[in-house]
Amino acid sequence: MARGSPITMTLPPFAGTVRKLVLANAGVFLGLMLLRLLLPNAALWVGLHLAFSPYAVVHGEIWQLFTYVFLEGGLLSFLLNNLFIWLCGAMLEGAYGSRWFAELYFASAAGGAVLASAISFTHILHLSPLSIDAGAGAAIFGILAVIAARFGDLEIWIFFLFKIRAKYLVAIYVFINVAMLLRNNNAFDALLSLCGLLAGYLYLQFAPRRGLAFNFTEQFYGMRNAYYRAKRRRAARKFEVYMGKQGRKVQFDKEGRYIDPDSQKDPNDKRWMN
Repeated sequence: MARGSPITMTLPPFAGTVRKLVLANAGVFLGLMLLRLLLPNAALWVGLHLAFSPYAVVHGEIWQLFTYVFLEGGLLSFLLNNLFIWLCGAMLEGAYGSRWFAELYFASAAGGAVLASAISFTHILHLSPLSIDAGAGAAIFGILAVIAARFGDLEIWIFFLFKIRAKYLVAIYVFINVAMLLRNNNAFDALLSLCGLLAGYLYLQFAPRRGLAFNFTEQFYGMRNAYYRAKRRRAARKFEVYMGKQGRKVQFDKEGRYIDPDSQKDPNDKRWMN
Protein backbone atom coordinates (compact mmCIF):
# COMPACT_ATOMS: atom_id res chain seq x y z
CA MET A 1 0.00 0.00 0.00
CA ALA A 2 1.46 3.38 -1.03
CA ARG A 3 2.43 5.74 1.74
CA GLY A 4 0.00 8.61 2.12
CA SER A 5 -2.95 6.83 0.50
CA PRO A 6 -6.06 6.94 2.69
CA ILE A 7 -7.58 3.83 4.19
CA THR A 8 -11.03 3.36 2.71
CA MET A 9 -14.12 3.22 4.88
CA THR A 10 -14.81 -0.40 3.99
CA LEU A 11 -14.44 -2.69 6.98
CA PRO A 12 -11.36 -4.94 7.03
CA PRO A 13 -11.73 -8.72 7.17
CA PHE A 14 -12.79 -10.10 10.52
CA ALA A 15 -10.56 -13.17 10.66
CA GLY A 16 -7.40 -14.68 12.07
CA THR A 17 -5.89 -13.43 15.31
CA VAL A 18 -8.09 -10.32 15.26
CA ARG A 19 -11.25 -12.41 15.36
CA LYS A 20 -9.86 -14.65 18.11
CA LEU A 21 -8.94 -11.66 20.27
CA VAL A 22 -12.28 -9.92 19.82
CA LEU A 23 -14.25 -13.10 20.50
CA ALA A 24 -12.12 -13.86 23.56
CA ASN A 25 -12.67 -10.32 24.87
CA ALA A 26 -16.40 -10.63 24.27
CA GLY A 27 -16.55 -14.00 26.01
CA VAL A 28 -14.72 -12.73 29.09
CA PHE A 29 -16.80 -9.54 29.20
CA LEU A 30 -20.13 -11.38 28.99
CA GLY A 31 -18.95 -14.11 31.36
CA LEU A 32 -17.97 -11.61 34.05
CA MET A 33 -21.25 -9.73 33.60
CA LEU A 34 -23.17 -12.95 34.16
CA LEU A 35 -20.99 -13.86 37.13
CA ARG A 36 -21.63 -10.42 38.71
CA LEU A 37 -25.37 -11.07 38.50
CA LEU A 38 -25.20 -14.57 39.95
CA LEU A 39 -22.20 -14.48 42.30
CA PRO A 40 -21.01 -10.93 42.94
CA ASN A 41 -18.32 -11.96 45.45
CA ALA A 42 -16.91 -14.57 43.07
CA ALA A 43 -16.87 -12.02 40.25
CA LEU A 44 -14.93 -9.60 42.46
CA TRP A 45 -12.41 -12.30 43.38
CA VAL A 46 -11.92 -13.31 39.74
CA GLY A 47 -11.50 -9.70 38.67
CA LEU A 48 -8.91 -8.99 41.35
CA HIS A 49 -6.81 -12.01 40.37
CA LEU A 50 -7.05 -11.47 36.60
CA ALA A 51 -6.48 -7.71 36.61
CA PHE A 52 -2.93 -6.37 36.71
CA SER A 53 -1.28 -5.25 39.93
CA PRO A 54 2.52 -4.92 40.23
CA TYR A 55 2.38 -5.98 43.87
CA ALA A 56 0.47 -9.17 43.02
CA VAL A 57 2.78 -9.99 40.10
CA VAL A 58 5.96 -9.84 42.20
CA HIS A 59 4.22 -12.09 44.73
CA GLY A 60 3.65 -14.86 42.21
CA GLU A 61 0.56 -13.99 40.14
CA ILE A 62 2.56 -13.91 36.91
CA TRP A 63 -0.47 -14.72 34.77
CA GLN A 64 -1.74 -11.18 35.34
CA LEU A 65 0.82 -9.96 32.80
CA PHE A 66 -1.38 -11.53 30.11
CA THR A 67 -4.88 -11.84 31.56
CA TYR A 68 -5.50 -8.16 32.32
CA VAL A 69 -5.87 -7.30 28.63
CA PHE A 70 -9.08 -9.37 28.46
CA LEU A 71 -10.80 -7.33 31.16
CA GLU A 72 -12.61 -4.08 30.43
CA GLY A 73 -14.02 -1.61 32.91
CA GLY A 74 -17.22 -0.81 31.04
CA LEU A 75 -19.22 -1.30 27.88
CA LEU A 76 -17.90 1.81 26.13
CA SER A 77 -14.22 0.91 26.64
CA PHE A 78 -14.99 -2.66 25.56
CA LEU A 79 -16.60 -1.47 22.31
CA LEU A 80 -13.95 1.12 21.47
CA ASN A 81 -10.96 -1.10 22.24
CA ASN A 82 -12.30 -4.05 20.26
CA LEU A 83 -13.26 -1.81 17.35
CA PHE A 84 -9.70 -0.52 17.34
CA ILE A 85 -8.28 -4.06 17.48
CA TRP A 86 -10.44 -4.96 14.49
CA LEU A 87 -9.74 -1.92 12.32
CA CYS A 88 -6.03 -1.41 13.01
CA GLY A 89 -5.10 -4.95 14.01
CA ALA A 90 -6.40 -6.33 10.72
CA MET A 91 -4.04 -4.01 8.84
CA LEU A 92 -0.99 -5.27 10.73
CA GLU A 93 -2.11 -8.88 10.54
CA GLY A 94 -2.49 -8.57 6.77
CA ALA A 95 0.98 -7.05 6.48
CA TYR A 96 2.92 -9.26 8.90
CA GLY A 97 0.82 -12.38 9.46
CA SER A 98 -1.32 -13.75 12.26
CA ARG A 99 1.49 -15.16 14.38
CA TRP A 100 3.51 -11.96 14.28
CA PHE A 101 0.50 -9.84 15.19
CA ALA A 102 -0.41 -12.12 18.11
CA GLU A 103 3.15 -11.88 19.42
CA LEU A 104 3.11 -8.08 19.06
CA TYR A 105 -0.18 -7.86 20.96
CA PHE A 106 0.90 -9.92 23.94
CA ALA A 107 4.50 -8.66 23.92
CA SER A 108 3.15 -5.12 24.19
CA ALA A 109 0.79 -6.14 27.00
CA ALA A 110 3.30 -8.16 29.01
CA GLY A 111 6.30 -5.96 28.24
CA GLY A 112 4.37 -2.84 29.12
CA ALA A 113 3.20 -4.42 32.37
CA VAL A 114 6.76 -5.39 33.35
CA LEU A 115 8.08 -1.88 32.63
CA ALA A 116 5.18 -0.25 34.47
CA SER A 117 5.74 -2.55 37.45
CA ALA A 118 9.41 -1.61 37.69
CA ILE A 119 8.61 2.10 37.51
CA SER A 120 5.78 1.88 40.03
CA PHE A 121 8.13 0.52 42.70
CA THR A 122 10.19 3.71 42.45
CA HIS A 123 7.12 5.68 43.65
CA ILE A 124 8.00 8.43 41.19
CA LEU A 125 5.09 10.81 40.42
CA HIS A 126 3.25 9.24 43.38
CA LEU A 127 2.92 5.92 41.59
CA SER A 128 2.26 2.85 43.71
CA PRO A 129 2.77 -0.89 43.09
CA LEU A 130 -0.59 -1.44 44.79
CA SER A 131 -2.34 0.08 41.77
CA ILE A 132 -4.72 -2.14 39.82
CA ASP A 133 -5.47 -1.79 36.13
CA ALA A 134 -7.15 -3.76 33.36
CA GLY A 135 -7.98 -3.38 29.69
CA ALA A 136 -6.30 -3.66 26.31
CA GLY A 137 -4.74 -0.19 26.45
CA ALA A 138 -1.09 -1.31 26.57
CA ALA A 139 -1.59 -3.82 23.73
CA ILE A 140 -3.41 -1.22 21.65
CA PHE A 141 -0.59 1.29 22.19
CA GLY A 142 1.83 -1.39 20.99
CA ILE A 143 -0.22 -1.62 17.79
CA LEU A 144 -0.12 2.18 17.53
CA ALA A 145 3.67 2.16 17.83
CA VAL A 146 4.01 -0.16 14.84
CA ILE A 147 1.48 1.77 12.77
CA ALA A 148 3.28 5.05 13.47
CA ALA A 149 6.69 3.54 12.67
CA ARG A 150 5.74 1.65 9.49
CA PHE A 151 2.53 3.31 8.26
CA GLY A 152 2.92 6.81 9.68
CA ASP A 153 1.67 8.68 6.60
CA LEU A 154 -1.46 6.61 6.16
CA GLU A 155 -4.71 8.46 6.79
CA ILE A 156 -7.07 6.72 9.20
CA TRP A 157 -10.74 7.45 9.60
CA ILE A 158 -11.75 8.29 13.18
CA PHE A 159 -15.23 6.96 13.91
CA PHE A 160 -15.93 7.33 10.17
CA LEU A 161 -16.20 11.11 10.64
CA PHE A 162 -12.77 12.53 9.80
CA LYS A 163 -9.35 11.23 8.86
CA ILE A 164 -5.92 11.87 10.31
CA ARG A 165 -2.44 10.61 9.57
CA ALA A 166 -1.40 7.72 11.76
CA LYS A 167 1.71 9.37 13.17
CA TYR A 168 -0.28 12.40 14.30
CA LEU A 169 -2.93 10.20 15.87
CA VAL A 170 -0.27 8.38 17.88
CA ALA A 171 1.31 11.69 18.90
CA ILE A 172 -2.07 12.91 20.22
CA TYR A 173 -2.58 9.71 22.21
CA VAL A 174 0.92 9.97 23.67
CA PHE A 175 0.41 13.62 24.61
CA ILE A 176 -2.88 12.85 26.37
CA ASN A 177 -1.35 10.00 28.36
CA VAL A 178 1.73 11.99 29.33
CA ALA A 179 -0.55 14.79 30.54
CA MET A 180 -2.59 12.27 32.57
CA LEU A 181 0.59 10.84 34.03
CA LEU A 182 1.96 14.24 35.08
CA ARG A 183 -1.36 15.37 36.55
CA ASN A 184 -1.76 12.05 38.45
CA ASN A 185 -5.16 11.66 36.81
CA ASN A 186 -5.31 7.87 36.54
CA ALA A 187 -1.53 7.96 36.34
CA PHE A 188 -0.90 4.23 36.47
CA ASP A 189 -3.21 3.58 33.52
CA ALA A 190 -1.37 6.26 31.53
CA LEU A 191 2.01 4.78 32.52
CA LEU A 192 0.91 1.29 31.47
CA SER A 193 -0.24 2.54 28.07
CA LEU A 194 3.03 4.40 27.45
CA CYS A 195 5.04 1.35 28.50
CA GLY A 196 2.96 -0.75 26.08
CA LEU A 197 3.83 1.74 23.34
CA LEU A 198 7.54 1.33 24.10
CA ALA A 199 7.28 -2.46 24.30
CA GLY A 200 5.52 -2.60 20.93
CA TYR A 201 8.19 -0.43 19.33
CA LEU A 202 10.98 -2.58 20.79
CA TYR A 203 9.28 -5.71 19.50
CA LEU A 204 9.11 -4.17 16.03
CA GLN A 205 12.80 -3.27 16.11
CA PHE A 206 14.28 -6.46 17.53
CA ALA A 207 11.89 -9.34 16.86
CA PRO A 208 12.55 -11.51 13.78
CA ARG A 209 10.51 -10.66 10.68
CA ARG A 210 8.44 -13.83 10.99
CA GLY A 211 8.05 -13.66 14.77
CA LEU A 212 9.74 -15.05 17.85
CA ALA A 213 7.85 -18.35 17.78
CA PHE A 214 8.88 -19.08 14.18
CA ASN A 215 12.49 -18.20 14.93
CA PHE A 216 12.50 -20.39 18.04
CA THR A 217 10.95 -23.26 16.07
CA GLU A 218 13.56 -22.92 13.34
CA GLN A 219 16.38 -22.97 15.89
CA PHE A 220 14.85 -25.94 17.70
CA TYR A 221 14.50 -28.01 14.55
CA GLY A 222 17.97 -26.94 13.43
CA MET A 223 19.44 -28.21 16.73
CA ARG A 224 17.39 -31.41 16.48
CA ASN A 225 18.54 -32.08 12.91
CA ALA A 226 22.17 -31.39 13.86
CA TYR A 227 21.84 -33.92 16.69
CA TYR A 228 20.47 -36.59 14.36
CA ARG A 229 23.16 -35.89 11.77
CA ALA A 230 25.82 -36.31 14.45
CA LYS A 231 24.25 -39.62 15.51
CA ARG A 232 24.23 -40.79 11.89
CA ARG A 233 27.91 -39.93 11.40
CA ARG A 234 28.84 -41.71 14.63
CA ALA A 235 26.86 -44.81 13.59
CA ALA A 236 28.51 -44.73 10.15
CA ARG A 237 32.01 -44.69 11.70
CA LYS A 238 31.12 -47.63 13.94
CA PHE A 239 29.75 -49.56 10.98
CA GLU A 240 32.90 -48.89 8.96
CA VAL A 241 35.02 -50.29 11.80
CA TYR A 242 32.76 -53.33 12.17
CA MET A 243 32.77 -54.13 8.43
CA GLY A 244 36.53 -53.63 8.34
CA LYS A 245 36.91 -56.35 10.95
CA GLN A 246 34.83 -58.60 8.69
CA GLY A 247 37.20 -58.00 5.79
CA ARG A 248 34.83 -55.74 3.88
CA LYS A 249 35.23 -52.10 3.03
CA VAL A 250 32.33 -49.69 3.11
CA GLN A 251 32.38 -45.93 2.66
CA PHE A 252 30.26 -43.08 3.98
CA ASP A 253 30.41 -39.40 3.15
CA LYS A 254 31.01 -36.69 5.73
CA GLU A 255 27.27 -36.56 6.51
CA GLY A 256 27.17 -40.28 7.28
CA ARG A 257 25.40 -41.30 4.06
CA TYR A 258 26.37 -44.61 2.47
CA ILE A 259 28.39 -44.37 -0.76
CA ASP A 260 27.40 -47.01 -3.27
CA PRO A 261 30.60 -48.53 -4.80
CA ASP A 262 28.90 -48.74 -8.19
CA SER A 263 28.39 -44.98 -8.21
CA GLN A 264 32.18 -44.51 -8.29
CA LYS A 265 32.72 -46.66 -11.39
CA ASP A 266 33.47 -45.05 -14.73
CA PRO A 267 30.34 -45.49 -16.89
CA ASN A 268 32.59 -45.66 -19.98
CA ASP A 269 34.59 -48.55 -18.54
CA LYS A 270 32.97 -51.73 -19.94
CA ARG A 271 35.30 -54.21 -18.19
CA TRP A 272 32.99 -54.65 -15.20
CA MET A 273 30.00 -55.46 -17.42
CA ASN A 274 29.12 -59.07 -18.43
